[in-house]
Amino acid sequence: MREIITRFAPSPTGHLHIGGLRTALFNYLYARAHQGKFFLRIEDTDLARNSIEATKAIIEAFKWVGIDYDGEVVYQSERFEIYQKYIQKLISEGKAYHCYMTKEELDTLRDTQKACGQTPRYDNRYRDFDGTPPAGIPPVVRIKAPLSGCIEFDDGVKGTIRVDAKELDDFIIARSDGTPTYNFVVSVDDALMGITDVIRGDDHLSNTPKQIIIYNALGFAKPNFYHIPMILNPQGHKLSKRDGAMGVMEYFEAGYLPEAILNFLVRLGWSHKDQEIFSMQEMLALFSPKALNSSPSSYNQEKFLWLNAHYIRQKSNDALQELLAKFHAPSLPTPQRDALYAALKERVQTLKDFAQNICEILQTPQNYEEKSLKSMQTETFENLQKFHDSLQNIPWEKQEDINQHLHHFAQNHDLKLGKLMAPLRIALLGKSGGIGLVEAMFVIGKAETQNRIQKFCNLGKTLTFS
Repeated sequence: MREIITRFAPSPTGHLHIGGLRTALFNYLYARAHQGKFFLRIEDTDLARNSIEATKAIIEAFKWVGIDYDGEVVYQSERFEIYQKYIQKLISEGKAYHCYMTKEELDTLRDTQKACGQTPRYDNRYRDFDGTPPAGIPPVVRIKAPLSGCIEFDDGVKGTIRVDAKELDDFIIARSDGTPTYNFVVSVDDALMGITDVIRGDDHLSNTPKQIIIYNALGFAKPNFYHIPMILNPQGHKLSKRDGAMGVMEYFEAGYLPEAILNFLVRLGWSHKDQEIFSMQEMLALFSPKALNSSPSSYNQEKFLWLNAHYIRQKSNDALQELLAKFHAPSLPTPQRDALYAALKERVQTLKDFAQNICEILQTPQNYEEKSLKSMQTETFENLQKFHDSLQNIPWEKQEDINQHLHHFAQNHDLKLGKLMAPLRIALLGKSGGIGLVEAMFVIGKAETQNRIQKFCNLGKTLTFS
């Protein structure tokens, strides 16, 4: 059985986005599931648009989500001598040639063809040229495309693809400054790296016939192709940042877990029965490019957040503490930490929200919910002051101690529990919602609980009641 070798080959002109990461994930899974190789190649031949920062961000994103690659990163900008060798090989074998047609001549030709209702295309005027080249015109290099028949290949997602030769012209493989074109370098690199399977977006589908022409001209075996449909927004349009799609590392900054991102992406274009939750082990065991969907996938932000919340709940508290430290969440003694994490795990969807909730709970309120303040009465603050004073000698080692005291206090003062707890929550947290009151008191501690109640009672002395 042949070794499966795949690759991910981004251009470093911007940060890695989730559509690219999905492509990388599919290639990674297919190679790793078959004990094959997965390579990372940076297609940085566009020297004017390349960004070192973008290249670093791609590698950083791979490291964060846990996608590893074999060998060193391959940079196309370091391989120009290789490309030149193969361009010269095609020229010497009569499979490619110099074309001296100027841009102005090409524009005029296209305008004429359009006026006659023809598809604009190069007219092969230099294909078999053996005269004296025009002076002062640096030539491009064009490959000799087939003049008849069709280019055919079996796509693992879209089925058999046939392109009539008359739809292709002798396309450029090297520009007038000598730099090779995208389709040429991709074909050469895939062949020399031994790539057996290419999984990529279907925006590359139109490039494939051209690359097959190059494979055939150079005597290279062509890989298997899988062209996956793009990710669309819920309205069926091209996904954009306003739909929630961001650069991969922006998801890190927003508090997403890599497990959630990979699980979310693998389901955009692939499925296994009705299963929604996939560990990496399950992805490796179950993924096959032959099961990729032929129709576009829809980006669902609610499902993404649901998955992220699921993976947050699966984390141990020690692991969560380490993750939350990156979002500046304060550390706590273990009993209080565990109580707070347990209270928040079911309420948050991102690590960022988790950390913000922790900070809000641990900070003494500076403002209080106005609607709740208006419902307060003089006796409300009198009861809170009594409760404050009653806390002095009660134990605080367990939540049960606090809960028991709350009930005893309400019973001893002939109060309905809700009539005590509602204003107490405002005093402690500044708002009517949030985690359980007993958990909050246990987490912030007795001294801080008394401090917040006293601060609120002092405020009550300044209020006027109707």
